[in-house]
Amino acid sequence: MRSLVTGGAGFIGSHLIDRLVKRGDEVIVLDNVSSGKEEFLAHHTSQVTHHHVDITDYEAMSLYFEGVDVVFHFAANPDIRLGTQITDTDLKQGTLATYNVVESMRVHNVPTIMFASSSVVYGDNAPMPTPENHGPCMPISLYGASKSAGESLISSWVGTFGLQGYIFRFANIIGDRGTHGVIFDFIHKLKKNPAELEVLGDGRQEKSYMEVGDCVNGILHVMENQHEPLNLFNLGSHDTCSVRRIAEIVVEETGYSNAEITYTGGSRGWAGDIPRAMLAIDKMIASGFNVKFNSEEAVRHTARVLIQEIGLDN
Repeated sequence: MRSLVTGGAGFIGSHLIDRLVKRGDEVIVLDNVSSGKEEFLAHHTSQVTHHHVDITDYEAMSLYFEGVDVVFHFAANPDIRLGTQITDTDLKQGTLATYNVVESMRVHNVPTIMFASSSVVYGDNAPMPTPENHGPCMPISLYGASKSAGESLISSWVGTFGLQGYIFRFANIIGDRGTHGVIFDFIHKLKKNPAELEVLGDGRQEKSYMEVGDCVNGILHVMENQHEPLNLFNLGSHDTCSVRRIAEIVVEETGYSNAEITYTGGSRGWAGDIPRAMLAIDKMIASGFNVKFNSEEAVRHTARVLIQEIGLDN
């Protein structure tokens, strides 16, 4: 199998590549390393070819799709908050980049795409847990809008040009190699000031967290066992964890037991933040896949591995 992974030097993409290599795939990576890291791929001395390509540049990236069997599309702006400052970030790095991917697939006759979408497409005040058939989906962040647009592009390419599509709406994916997110931020804040941990919002934000190994195993399981032209799945865990509890766990795991946890106030951590989110995973379970970690277990595991990766002085 010849697989192409956009954003393959990133957090989830690099974990997926480990699995693709293990099963014997030849892997082509397109990643300009704007947020990913070369070191995440350094242990692959064969089977993986990394091209430093910006997928917003159609002419530069399209030629690498020749002879590819399946595309795993992870590349996107990883920082939801950035869209509030530079408002065309998600349009370019999300929507237009996804167009370039599916158009390259059409031109080079690549049959199958997997797309990394997100729970944020459901928007605010969705029922919890949220099933895949909830709608209309009205995202409240520019990142969410770009993910929703990407889903629509893939759906239209499936319907018009006969592609096969796998769309996965992720919960909050966490684990080793994480380069951003609440746990990553908390550890860096405590490293800078062990006496205080500032939490954005009131700490009552409550979301579902999924360990990255569970995530990539779920992706591959569904793709091996579901064969509709268009396959849409939530990927998440069975429960939620509050930001307040995450702060407590990170304080415990770092050993900075005297750190005071403070809150900036308000129900949202930032503009476009969704305070409460949990995905219905009945469809994932029915496919024969289940997770190893619940949300709090995934948070504690992630805190431990990121503390080792980041390094603390205590």
